[in-house]
Amino acid sequence: MPPKKGGDGLKPPPIIGRFGTSLKIGIVGLPNVGKSTFFNVLTNSQASAENFPFCTIDPNESRVPVPDERFDFLCQYHKPASKIPAFLNVVDIAGLVKGAHNGQGLGNAFLSHISACDGIFHLTRAFEDDDITHVEGSVDPIRDIEIIHEELQLKDEEMIGPIIDKLEKVAVRGGDKKLKPEYDIMCKVKSWVIDQKKPVRFYHDWNDKEIEVLNKHLFLTSKPMVYLVNLSEKDYIRKKNKCNKFLSKGTNLLIHFMRMMIIEVYLFL
Repeated sequence: MPPKKGGDGLKPPPIIGRFGTSLKIGIVGLPNVGKSTFFNVLTNSQASAENFPFCTIDPNESRVPVPDERFDFLCQYHKPASKIPAFLNVVDIAGLVKGAHNGQGLGNAFLSHISACDGIFHLTRAFEDDDITHVEGSVDPIRDIEIIHEELQLKDEEMIGPIIDKLEKVAVRGGDKKLKPEYDIMCKVKSWVIDQKKPVRFYHDWNDKEIEVLNKHLFLTSKPMVYLVNLSEKDYIRKKNKCNKFLSKGTNLLIHFMRMMIIEVYLFL
């Protein structure tokens, strides 16, 4: 039975970003969480994946076809002379650390690589291995997720101020009526991102005009995000590991992430 109008059901987020059959998604996370290994498995590549932070400096990129049963059915039915499936360009981006938005660990360069992507694979580590160093000194996936979120959030906050200052100078003090709507929209973005400390994509009432402005400025927190947890094979089989205490500590956070993830994966793919 369909939900009633005005019900309390989860409202799908607006679709921010571009449409296409060759989108780009970046693998993002702290150093040494398995990003390059995941990239190699996903794309059948041979990128360097070593046991030390910042093994990756320049991003690795590879293109993979997106499996789609609907596409296969249509090709089988119509028998076209050529078949061109949708492709996903996967980018292995160097690890972010605390302070990346201020340039720590070449953070500004790495954040610019994320800006060029249409979506994010957010990889976090949940396996214990004394031989593989962790930049924070311990395994805590909730903490690691929050570090990355904070860096993306702070970078957006850093971007918003100069944009509003420039628009205020031209649209408000300069009287440019054409840019006044964009100024008003950016003030709304500032209220949501800076004052309320929330990602752009978590606001579900952006209208078409507002989305045009968001797409123009490519905010990092507007990008669809898929959360990936790197488990040991043993923990994956038994569906349990030592990080459960951290996961239970962040249950509400993870439930919110998971609800967003389900919608975002659907919209992105």
